[in-house]
Parts: sequence; structure tokens; C-alpha cells
Amino acid sequence: MKSIKVHHYDAFSMEPDKGNPAGVVLNGDNLTDKEMQEIAFKVGFNETAFPVKSGVADLRIRFFTPGHEMNLCGHATMATVYALKTKGLLGDKTELTIETRAGILPIKIRSSSESGIFITMKQASPRFEEFKGSKEDLAKSIGLKKSDIHDDLPILYGSTGIWTLLIPIKELAVFKKMRPNNKEFPAILKEMPKSSIHPF
Repeated sequence: MKSIKVHHYDAFSMEPDKGNPAGVVLNGDNLTDKEMQEIAFKVGFNETAFPVKSGVADLRIRFFTPGHEMNLCGHATMATVYALKTKGLLGDKTELTIETRAGILPIKIRSSSESGIFITMKQASPRFEEFKGSKEDLAKSIGLKKSDIHDDLPILYGSTGIWTLLIPIKELAVFKKMRPNNKEFPAILKEMPKSSIHPF
């Protein structure tokens, strides 16, 4: 059994455990697909990222959830670029390209002694698809009532690389009642069973 070092980063926050957690494994080229999947499962974060060599960009990043490989993950991209930059593995590069299963993405890095490192990433142009499933079943799957979902705004699948279902919720207080049942999602998201869910 190989010994694997997984770096834990909390993207979008300067405070530990306040951001979006991602695992980063820097020696992705030494791992098989099966090993990457197993590591992501054991780590248990939404995504674990594996930077590998690319023939078409500065580097390629592969993203795994505990269950399958993803086309793209924004917060794990940020975590990976931050890890590579702070460990001196990008040299003085301030612009680079990342190959993903969602396409090649441009990345810009700005550093300053006062405010630290800022990373920006351009994603694919947004696409939208209509949700045609049961609004009632959808609400129930996240522990809410149909009446908690906004009547005047559409429920849409949106993507800038990976699909997510955008669910407009009437009131902020309702979020405290939410209890998602992940096992129900694939049956309810008939059009895109692997998409994630984003109530807002």
C-alpha cells in the first residue's frame, strides 16, 4: 500500500474550517484512476484534486468526489493552484492554463505582501436547461415544502463546466430547516441525475 500525502485546503477563506474544503494530492502522475478514486473516497471531501502533466496546457487537474470523477471543480482548482504556488512549484508564473474535462481554463495569479495570493479563473460560458421534474418531490428531498420554493423564479439547471440545479428559496430562515436526502436526488433530477443541487 502506497503512502499518500493529501493536503487539506479551505478555499475562499483565510480562516481554517470556514471555507470550502478540498483535498490536493500533488503526485497525481504516480497514481492510477482507481487509486485516485479510492483516495477521494477515503478523504471524504466533496472533491479531491490531482494535478497531472498535460500535453495541451500548463497542467491538467483531475477532480474526484467520493463516488466518481468530475469534469470541473472551482474550489478544488483554487486549492490546487494555491498549493502549487505556495510550494514553489509554479515558479514566478502569474498566468497559466489548466486542462480539465470541461475544457482549458485560463488562470491568473496576483501576489502582494499585504494581502496574500489572489487567484482568478475563467470558466466556460453559462448554459441553462429547464427542470421538468416534480417541484413537490424536489422540495421534500431537501427537507422543505413546495411553498418554500419561490413561485416567480424558475428552477433551472445551470453549468459553467458542471451541472447544478439552481433552486430559488423564498426566505433565508428556511435554510435552517433544510435536511438534504442525497439518495433521492438522482431519481428527482431525471434530466441530469449527476448534477448537484444549489438552493439560493
